[in-house]
Amino acid sequence: MSSGIVSKGLSRRRFIFCMAGAGMSGSLLFNRALNAAVQQIEVARPGKPLVRVVFLRPRGEYWLGWPGKAWDVNGAIKKFTGQCKIFGDELGVKIEPEPAPLYDDEAVNAFINRIKGEKPHGVIVFPLHMNHWTHVNRIAKCGTPAVVFAPLGVAFTGHLQTVSDEPGVYLASSGDFDLKPVRFGLKMMRTAHDISNTKIAVLRGNETKESVLDGLGLKLRYLPRQRFADEFHAMEETQEMIKIADETASGARSVVEPTKQDILNAVKNHFVACKIMKEEGCQGITMDCLGLVADRKIPSPPCLAWARLLDSGITATCEADINAVMSHNLCCRLLDKPGFQQDPVPDTVNNTLIGAHCVCATRLSGYGQPAVPYSLRSHSESDLGVSFQIHWPIGKEVTIMQFTGPKKMILGQGKVVANHDTPPAGGCRTSVELDTDWPEDAVDTKGFHQLFIFGEHVRDFEAYGQVYGIETEHI
Repeated sequence: MSSGIVSKGLSRRRFIFCMAGAGMSGSLLFNRALNAAVQQIEVARPGKPLVRVVFLRPRGEYWLGWPGKAWDVNGAIKKFTGQCKIFGDELGVKIEPEPAPLYDDEAVNAFINRIKGEKPHGVIVFPLHMNHWTHVNRIAKCGTPAVVFAPLGVAFTGHLQTVSDEPGVYLASSGDFDLKPVRFGLKMMRTAHDISNTKIAVLRGNETKESVLDGLGLKLRYLPRQRFADEFHAMEETQEMIKIADETASGARSVVEPTKQDILNAVKNHFVACKIMKEEGCQGITMDCLGLVADRKIPSPPCLAWARLLDSGITATCEADINAVMSHNLCCRLLDKPGFQQDPVPDTVNNTLIGAHCVCATRLSGYGQPAVPYSLRSHSESDLGVSFQIHWPIGKEVTIMQFTGPKKMILGQGKVVANHDTPPAGGCRTSVELDTDWPEDAVDTKGFHQLFIFGEHVRDFEAYGQVYGIETEHI
């Protein structure tokens, strides 16, 4: 289960920008310099989401019935309360425990009425005796996102079945007394809060307007696509850009097609994207770039810039695909790692799924993790500019995820079995082949521009979908 990687004592924004510049051999200065541009973009985190913590237990001594008289109920309350506060400090969530456990119907009624009026961002419910599941069910159905943590010894399957499929609820029945599932529940609440306070620059067409995606609260700031080309040609090349371009080349395993000027143009794209986001108050970007490339309005597609933004925790999405925007935004915020937006191609001989694109981030294991090696290639379809070619580790477990609208998500999982080079293959520069768990025939795979994500995260996304009303189905 994903638990996030935000270091204690650092805000998420500062953490991402610090960590994105570390760990890549041969390009440390490159990352630091690009982060100077990225740091001008404020990741939207106004205030802290409020989460109530409540314990349910009988009044007086425990006697017979699980967890039993020998269980240290007061010690559990103290430990769980302290751990929730630690998680809140790490994630930027305001934790407010109830001053006393809820013992009976009267106390539960008062609590439900209060949260219905107060409307906190969520509640954490700790049932500490097997006789309190009626109360758990009532709190779970009151309309506030809820994490129910049932420590080993307070429930049987029958108790859990009454709440496990309840909309708005993440149920964790576990013997993990370090409460990692509770941390993940708080991370979901933090993520939903951040998404609802995020604005994405969408460069396509000629209009300037804004809209909000129902259910997510994600804001879209539509801008004329020509804006990017105009900003590119108005921006002067600097010694800093030249230095970054040199370091980009020196950090690569190989440089195949790109020239020195190609790399400089690709770096300049990064600064243009950051300038637009800063001026428009946005925390992410997507663009229908192929039209600009086809009309020769920019000399380089933004493949390198998008990959580096993703490495820094800023969602950058290809082709102004709003489903991919939603997918990237959730992936980056919930898992603290980028996904790989790809064009899916079934291999009908091996019955596998190949995903290919010219934008692939390098920090696929997470923002604080080492980057994967890269080669510098051109954008394949135009043979212009610069993209990263990444060879994914053979045998790596991969999650497949895509929003297909604000209230629906498709999910699957697979394992890397091969990488494909161009040439001899056609298509995009990073081309990875997965042996997937379903469907029986790879031709029937649902979706387009699905994300490939390092690690096993299907249950993480299913949990988020249940809590926030997003239907999930298999690819």
